[in-house]
Amino acid sequence: MTQNLPSPVEDTDAPPPASDIMYPSAIPFVLVHLACLGAIWTGIGWKAVAIGVALYWIRIFAIGAGYHRYFSHRAYETSRAFQFVLAVLAQTTAQKSVLWWAAKHREHHLHSDTAQDVHSPRQSGFLYSHFGWIFDRRNDKADLSKVPDLAAFPELRWLDRHEQAPAVALAIACFAAAGLQGLVIGFFWSTVAVYHATFSINSIAHVVGRKRYVTGDDSRNNWLLAFFTMGEGWHNNHHAFQSSVRQGFRWWEYDPTFYLLRFLGFTGVIWKLKSPPVEVVQNRRRLGAKVVRRAAAQVAERFNADRIANAVAAVLGAGRLAQLHAQLSHAHQRVADVITDLDLPQIPGESEIRRCARAMLANSPSMEDIAAKAHELVLEAVGARLATLAALAATAD
Repeated sequence: MTQNLPSPVEDTDAPPPASDIMYPSAIPFVLVHLACLGAIWTGIGWKAVAIGVALYWIRIFAIGAGYHRYFSHRAYETSRAFQFVLAVLAQTTAQKSVLWWAAKHREHHLHSDTAQDVHSPRQSGFLYSHFGWIFDRRNDKADLSKVPDLAAFPELRWLDRHEQAPAVALAIACFAAAGLQGLVIGFFWSTVAVYHATFSINSIAHVVGRKRYVTGDDSRNNWLLAFFTMGEGWHNNHHAFQSSVRQGFRWWEYDPTFYLLRFLGFTGVIWKLKSPPVEVVQNRRRLGAKVVRRAAAQVAERFNADRIANAVAAVLGAGRLAQLHAQLSHAHQRVADVITDLDLPQIPGESEIRRCARAMLANSPSMEDIAAKAHELVLEAVGARLATLAALAATAD
């Protein structure tokens, strides 16, 4: 079995436009990194370091609790006032506006690791998924149709128009508190650290880690990322139940963002915290059709349809291949059924595909559905290639 990309997933029919990185918009991002070198001249003081460490953890919490679990997924409810506080605090990270962040994240979940995903390592490579996608012309503005619930608030639209205002205000406060050291170490160092901790969830957490649940994408649980992001690294858990306020599903999965949110729940600042059902946590819930198809596509792409079709064509010969072409063109039954009826050892059976599915995917109560769909996808791909081979042979004759 060899890999045969791209995978035949339902929402990848139309490839996205070619990437168009807007290099001028990346200049501030580069300058923020270069500003960190200012410590060579300012020196490193304990006060500035303390400011930087505090701002890192406060703003990582704002990203996880605010941008992600609240604005993107509505994992809990809160007042309009505290909603604005979360938005301002999150925007001090200089990761664009709350409307932009939530819109892009909802879009990511809609198309996770397909060709339409805004930041998939599988589709666009590691560096693009880590930060390059932010500067792609297609991702420049927030699509407010993705966040109508948030765009209804004038104050959030104001923050969208003035997305860097909170970050600039915080930079000024750091300078006022500790001079140039406060600006360089307190603000710029912590901002860059928050950048890459956040970005690592889009990149590393789709490449390195373990999959406890079948989610139809490449999301993984990564304990090290969970430590540096206050619980966001339990990414496969999150993709299994996106609206959960808790991302560490097991007691030992470190999730301090959830602990702090639960405390805020006790105090009445937030309420209606959503938790994953027991069936989800214990992996007993059957998967939806969309996830089944995506998981089946991942299994199907392990089988090289071109190689299988060439082997079948060699066995059939020109005469039978032409008959098969006619049968595939006019059959009232499914292509998969026609290919199955050939009963050739070169064509993988459902049992072989089921073994492959069990080997590459986490356990799931929908494993039989995934294997059956993967078998159908493989046979359809083989049938399409056999039809092409038959047409080419007919043209040659």
